[in-house]
Amino acid sequence: MPANDACVIVGAGLAGAKAAQALREEGFDGPLVLIGDERERPYERPPLSKGYLTGKDAREQIYVHPPQWYAEHNVDMRLGMAVTAVDPAAREMTLDDGSRVGYGKLLLTTGSAPRRLPVPGAGLERVLYLRRVEDSDQIKEAFQSASRAVVIGAGWIGLETTAAARTAGVEVTVLEMAELPLLRVLGREVAQLFANLHRDHGVDLRFGAQVAEITGSGGAVDGVRLSDGTRIDADVVIVGVGIKPNIGLAQEAGLEVDNGIRVDERLRTSYPDIYAAGDVAHAFHPLLGKHIRVEHWANALNQPQIAAKAMLGREDAVYDRIPYFFTDQYDLGMEYAGYVEPGGYDQVVFRGDVAGREFIAFWLAGNRVLAGMNVNIWDVNDQLQTLVRTAQTVDIPMLTDPQVPLGSLLPDPQHR
Repeated sequence: MPANDACVIVGAGLAGAKAAQALREEGFDGPLVLIGDERERPYERPPLSKGYLTGKDAREQIYVHPPQWYAEHNVDMRLGMAVTAVDPAAREMTLDDGSRVGYGKLLLTTGSAPRRLPVPGAGLERVLYLRRVEDSDQIKEAFQSASRAVVIGAGWIGLETTAAARTAGVEVTVLEMAELPLLRVLGREVAQLFANLHRDHGVDLRFGAQVAEITGSGGAVDGVRLSDGTRIDADVVIVGVGIKPNIGLAQEAGLEVDNGIRVDERLRTSYPDIYAAGDVAHAFHPLLGKHIRVEHWANALNQPQIAAKAMLGREDAVYDRIPYFFTDQYDLGMEYAGYVEPGGYDQVVFRGDVAGREFIAFWLAGNRVLAGMNVNIWDVNDQLQTLVRTAQTVDIPMLTDPQVPLGSLLPDPQHR
């Protein structure tokens, strides 16, 4: 394949599939190759810990495109294949079957992988991680037969799988090293609300917990032992202690890496003609004035559109969307817009019924809204994103008064 003709995408998840779609929609009609090491065609990951895991969503709903879409759009999709090396000087990559693929433009959407728990017993049967659809299938099956589960880690994956387990009638103990769930992400004020949510649903939350060993019998897990000697019985253990970006290919190719593959606002790497998007991209955000890496669905959905434009030389290709994520746990649904580093805010204020879990939380610094989170209140996230984007000072009594229309606080009447 002539290198100067082809756009090649490495990583066939949501970001890779959306990049292929965007390239075609932007008018690229040359060779387009999508390579992924999974055998499933591209699918979305949020349902794996939400609707698909609980059985609300059918398997067919998780896929990005119908199976025929790739052939119809002349996408050379190669599944179950891994790229083992990239040679930027030759504009060529090597696959695990020994074949080579040339490229004119290359997009890395290699995503991330779960961090493994480095304790004795971590390899026992029914010690499970959640990243791929087969992982969700295993966890779902385990919940159908287990009576007691231990979830290690109280981040988004840990809490969402906990909610799914409780919905399935499984007793759950959550072990978290920090003082509260989601403490680094949300801060103490809002993290406490998620602790209350899970306790209200019968979850045994244990904070400041250090796992020393996962115990088993006959090769299968039967419990978890903590560093203080406490032992907790378990039929299944779910580990959700974070993810790490898949930077191996980029690093070995000599690209700049720093908490992911470092890219500019156009999602270009340090090497010409190579781009990165999704979980793996540590991207410069022009509104925030810094590089950030966001491990959420919205980046994998939206960054590929900008990457595709940049790969085709469009001058307007700049990624400056406000970071966004969402969760569904029990009867709580929420959306979050903004970006706040740990300790990077002055105060959190609330609008609405916090006890009844119908409210909006705002993270503020100097009376500017850094982030907003709507909980069981809908059709306001666009307004929250505008508040964050404009970085204007707000009147806090008006911001927290449910009787004051949120749109009246926005600077531009067209957003109201």
